Amino acid sequence: MTVFTSPADFVAAIEALRSPDADSRAAAARRQAELTKPPGSLGRLEEIALFMAGWQGRARPRLDHGSVVVFAGNHGVAARGVSAFPAEVTAQMVANFRSGGAAINALAAAAGLALGVVALDLDRPTADFTTMPAMGVDDCLAAINAGAAAVSPDLDLLVPGEMGIANSTAAAALCAASFGGTARDWVGPGTGVDGKALAAKITAVDAALLRHRAAATDPFEMLRRLGGREIAAIAGAVVAARLHGVPVLLDGFIGTAAVAPLAAHRPGIVDHCLAGHVSAEPGHVRLLARLGLVPLLSLDMRLGEASGGAVAAMLVRAALAAHDDMATFAEAGVASA
Repeated sequence: MTVFTSPADFVAAIEALRSPDADSRAAAARRQAELTKPPGSLGRLEEIALFMAGWQGRARPRLDHGSVVVFAGNHGVAARGVSAFPAEVTAQMVANFRSGGAAINALAAAAGLALGVVALDLDRPTADFTTMPAMGVDDCLAAINAGAAAVSPDLDLLVPGEMGIANSTAAAALCAASFGGTARDWVGPGTGVDGKALAAKITAVDAALLRHRAAATDPFEMLRRLGGREIAAIAGAVVAARLHGVPVLLDGFIGTAAVAPLAAHRPGIVDHCLAGHVSAEPGHVRLLARLGLVPLLSLDMRLGEASGGAVAAMLVRAALAAHDDMATFAEAGVASA
């Protein structure tokens, strides 16, 4: 199990980036060239198969052991009226996940993925980051390690998700701190806010940036000052997955914003990540462009919970099925070009 012993240890792990297995990717490319189809005719499905081969270290990658993990946390900034829902909804939705009644339960099952839920001190919201850092050092490190602990080295695919009222406010702040801009450049409707609530959200993010931007000098400090426990946990899970060579399928704006501080420090950290979809949250398309990730799907989704990632996992499964189950020209007795 991956454990980061200090903030410096976490930042050092971001520097020590594991590379995909070039031999496995090359072998997968040779197989693609032999399958009964014109070269490139399956488009991005072929790219997905090669990506998975490189990170799994197998010429014929599998999706036998895939997992969605939803991390949940509460945010002190919710008291500023930045969300359409009250903070107690976080715990209520965690109960819904655990009883099997949420969208992610249905979608993970449809995708053939296991589902785990990690609730992080829901009775203890983070601090209001407009007035102080969202978390203390030990608190943030504990959240990062909770995310890392959820990553098994034998996973074929990890799909991290989140639940936390007001976490799109934190996500916007992290994006602005990581890639520049003001609150208006990154803040969106989130749970569907407009009018006074949207104005409150913009005001909160601008205040947080004013207070913390100068001190948020590395990925850990950005997460600690401007993030939330569930966001820090996703960051920890993504880094742990990279250390284990586990490919990651990112979800929407909030889940992707968790890697923004990491990528601002070391852009290559997202090389083992696929963007499952581009959400309806306006900052997401801008964030994906900054990360250099092209989404697999665009379905106007904005639920979170890893819902878009779970849907995209079905596309990954299709890509691997075509790569593994198709006959080669020699096997089928079909003349090749």
